[in-house]
Amino acid sequence: MKAIKKRKLRKYLPLYLMMVPGFIYLTINNYIPMAGLVVAFKNVNFTKGIWASDWCGLKNFKFLFMTDDAWVITRNTVLYNLTFIVIGTSFAIMLAIFLCDMKNKMFTKFCQNIIILPSLISMVIVAVLAYAILSTNSGVLNKFLEMIGIDGVNWYSTPNAWPFILVIVYLWKNAGFQCILFIAAIIGISPDYFEAARIDGATKWQQIRYVTLPLIRPTIIMVVVLALGKVFYSDFGLFYQVTRDSGALYSTTNTIDTYVFRGLLSLGDIGMSSAAGFYQSLVGFLLVLVSNFVIRKVNRESALF
Repeated sequence: MKAIKKRKLRKYLPLYLMMVPGFIYLTINNYIPMAGLVVAFKNVNFTKGIWASDWCGLKNFKFLFMTDDAWVITRNTVLYNLTFIVIGTSFAIMLAIFLCDMKNKMFTKFCQNIIILPSLISMVIVAVLAYAILSTNSGVLNKFLEMIGIDGVNWYSTPNAWPFILVIVYLWKNAGFQCILFIAAIIGISPDYFEAARIDGATKWQQIRYVTLPLIRPTIIMVVVLALGKVFYSDFGLFYQVTRDSGALYSTTNTIDTYVFRGLLSLGDIGMSSAAGFYQSLVGFLLVLVSNFVIRKVNRESALF
């Protein structure tokens, strides 16, 4: 028995060694900081220190749920994330299928580099680019509207336009990264499936519907389930920097993260921000478990675990 264990250890030793750096990173960056969750239940006094500070129970959580803005920030956070999941994933899949069907491989590589580039750009730069387009006096969009005889719009004071603007900015910045994931999944499909479909007289749409989409379904499910785990989080840079923290837009751009950040700036209470983070993480964890459970009941092979 011991000889078998030793053989297995020697066989998998390289894999264990490859795992060590990632394990150390996860331990230091993800698990050790979890001890800081205690801050969410304390009235932090830095003269006493975190551990010696007085317990306050669930008082910090009232900051999120007992204010007039609780419904607005929760609604905005959830609806934006659900919109990003549905539209973003669908757009990335269509883009990946389009790129994989292109015949000119050099042009395909060029397009892949172009669409992945926005993912590497800081959100601060994205905010500057958005302002250059949407600025009231010198913005490209208002200049174009004036050229065709339409009065310019003060975009940073027009909250109804921002759900569309934010979705467009999100797609431009994030669709490329998701697209690369789906391209990798599509490339992994054996060409024999498509050849058999063509022999049977399947059109391009039928090949996509009956071959491509079913075979990349595990990747789609993985992306969606992981995204559901962050449905109570929001891209801080997108909702704070791109909107330039305009008070006139709070009704459609204020989310849990931006609300907590503003509260932290004004109150300086880290217990409240820690409570918000704990709440978001807990809800996200439960959503991942529930969604994976549902998927497992429908199709066991498609579940993540």
